[in-house]
Amino acid sequence: MEFLYEYGLFAAKALTWVAALGVVIALAAAARQKQSSDGVNIKDVSAALRRQARRLRMATAVTDAERKALKQEYQKADKTEKKQGDQRRRLYVLDFKGSMDAHEVKWLSEEVSALLQLADPGDEVLVRLESGGGVVHGYGLGAAELQRLKGHGLKLTVAVDKVAASGGYMMACVAERIIAAPFAIVGSIGVVAQMPNFNKFLKNRDIDVELHTAGEYKRTLTLFGENDDHGRAKFREELEVIHQRFKAFIADNRPKLDLDRVATGEHWLASDAQALGLVDSLQTSSDYLLAQSSDKRIISLNFKPKQSLKDKFGKAAEMGVSRALMKLYEAGQRPFS
Repeated sequence: MEFLYEYGLFAAKALTWVAALGVVIALAAAARQKQSSDGVNIKDVSAALRRQARRLRMATAVTDAERKALKQEYQKADKTEKKQGDQRRRLYVLDFKGSMDAHEVKWLSEEVSALLQLADPGDEVLVRLESGGGVVHGYGLGAAELQRLKGHGLKLTVAVDKVAASGGYMMACVAERIIAAPFAIVGSIGVVAQMPNFNKFLKNRDIDVELHTAGEYKRTLTLFGENDDHGRAKFREELEVIHQRFKAFIADNRPKLDLDRVATGEHWLASDAQALGLVDSLQTSSDYLLAQSSDKRIISLNFKPKQSLKDKFGKAAEMGVSRALMKLYEAGQRPFS
């Protein structure tokens, strides 16, 4: 018992020290983030790719003479670039991963505003976009943010590695060119809305709900009141109006599409969507950037919102739980020996 007591005391002290160290690290990270003036991080992707290529070539060199020659070559190239500067056109990279409520658009807006202060007309912007869609007004604003880039004379390319459906495709279609991985999902040009109705549940418990409005269509469908065919018809009419606007927006940006064929709410794999004109070529974003790296200087911009200490601990806890659940799931999938 004495051993268990001593061991428990030691474990408690160790956990306390670990927790205290975690708090210190989090506070230091928060202070460092607070020093950032605008939250927009810039990374020279071209420089990172060049360093990687050089390391690989040096590591696979067979002889000392070959390594020496490579080292001299790199030193000469660096000296020339330092003297003349990098004269290549620039390719800027933005990442957008949208959720249902499209709250990430406010960060995209910050990135676009920063980029417009940095880029020159004729430069290219690659947006790596991933979204299954969401609220109309949120993704409509997202599409408008991408239109700002074209409005300032920048070439816009969108890369879809996983999914750009519904509102996600609304944003993607703004681009002059859409590239997609073969198994990426695109399309879903349609509108959907659903809501539960608890009226029968409440009636069975003798609970009445009163709803008072001014204006015939102030409320068409309701969660708790009794819905009627008149309200349902008006609600469907509103959905159809949005769908027509969605189709018109797609037609303005990709006029060669057969809207009667693609604006049915269906989605396709990119390998099939290419034949329909929804995407222009099959290629991953990584492959596209690697191919462009020799002719263009690639720079990525990323806006990171400032997080409170509470948010950071909450996110860390969420990630820990997710990893634990994934390990349990993977363990359950293993066959018995």
